[in-house]
Amino acid sequence: MAIADRRAEVTWEGPLSEGAGALGLVSSGAASLPVTWASRVERPDGRTSPEELLAAAHASCYSMALAAALGRAGAPPERLDVSAVVSLGPRPGGGVEVTASTLEVRGVVPGLDEAGFQELADTAEKGCPISNAIRGNVTITLSAVLAS
Repeated sequence: MAIADRRAEVTWEGPLSEGAGALGLVSSGAASLPVTWASRVERPDGRTSPEELLAAAHASCYSMALAAALGRAGAPPERLDVSAVVSLGPRPGGGVEVTASTLEVRGVVPGLDEAGFQELADTAEKGCPISNAIRGNVTITLSAVLAS
C-alpha cells in the first residue's frame, strides 16, 4: 500500500512539433504549466518540459533526503542549496532519452567538517527515492560542498 499518491494531468492538442499541452499538478493545485516539444529540445520560452520537472523532483527529493540524513547524524542543516540538471540526448537507434541527472549541493551545516558532509551527502543520494527510481537508467552525479 502506498504512503501517498500524487496526480498530474496533461491535455495535449495537435501534432508533436506544432502542438502544445497544459500540465496540471492536480493533487496540490499548485500549478498549471504549458509544455511543448520545443521546450524540450529548443528554448523553453516560458514553458516547461518533462526533463525540467524531473530535475525539480530530483532536487527537491534529494534536499529532503540530505536534510534527514544530516538530522539523524545530529547535524541538522542551516541551509541547503540544491540544483539538478537533467540531460536529454539522442537514443542509440533513434529517438531521445534522459541520459543524466547532475546534483549539486552547497550546505551550511554548523559543526560538520567537509569529509562528514560529503559522506552524508553520498548516503542521502543513495536513499533519495527519485535517485532510486532512475538509478540504472540514468547516470547520476553528485557534487557536494560545505559552505564556510
